[in-house]
Amino acid sequence: MTFAPDYPLARVIPSPNHGERLRPITMLILHYTGTPTAASALDLLRSPQAEVSAHYFVEEDGAIAQLVPEARRAWHAGKSFWAGETDVNSASIGVEIVHPGHDDPRPYPARQIAAVAALARDVCTRHAIAKERVLAHSDIAVTRKIDPGEFFPWDALAVQGVGHYVAPAPIVGDEALSVGDAGAAVTALQQRLRAYGYNIEPTGRYDEATANVAAAFQRHFRPQRIDGRADASTRATLEGLLGALGKSA
Repeated sequence: MTFAPDYPLARVIPSPNHGERLRPITMLILHYTGTPTAASALDLLRSPQAEVSAHYFVEEDGAIAQLVPEARRAWHAGKSFWAGETDVNSASIGVEIVHPGHDDPRPYPARQIAAVAALARDVCTRHAIAKERVLAHSDIAVTRKIDPGEFFPWDALAVQGVGHYVAPAPIVGDEALSVGDAGAAVTALQQRLRAYGYNIEPTGRYDEATANVAAAFQRHFRPQRIDGRADASTRATLEGLLGALGKSA
């Protein structure tokens, strides 16, 4: 299948792995490839047997390939959830960023991030994607995924006009809500995480599911310490993000 690129700076390298899009596009999801080489990642994303794909593929030197037309549903998100949406594949554009992943958590090259930012601005403008719906794979699949990682420079993207970001509140002390806690403070935290979009129920019990969501939040928005414990820094950063959007639980 050949097609014209939706993003004019992309070259087309088609993948057969796509289907009918069943939702309007409202999200942009960023991934790392997590493979030793770009070639091995591209082979995987184009393999009919693997049944995975993404719309875009951004190499370390900033070169961009489009694998699936934006009008089609790429298979990048898997089982996932955001703000009530469970068919994230249908509602999103997926971008795979070449990086070996947590086995080698080296910095993303500046030219690669510049290319991701330019692509993201174009996609978000054309589809009117809200800044707070530019998300990590780890945000939408908190028990399965940790990409693009706590070493991904969300702050650099924000400077270039992409994504929702507030400076993380400083870590002061070690007192935190954690697994085994219960009560109104836990309920309030869960309500606020759900108001932002995460898949969490306000049970009032700080269980492993809550810890998983807290860790995913930290990985994206407060990456200095990722432990799944809702310390004052984590809670203040969440409040800042919600406040910037005019949201409350």
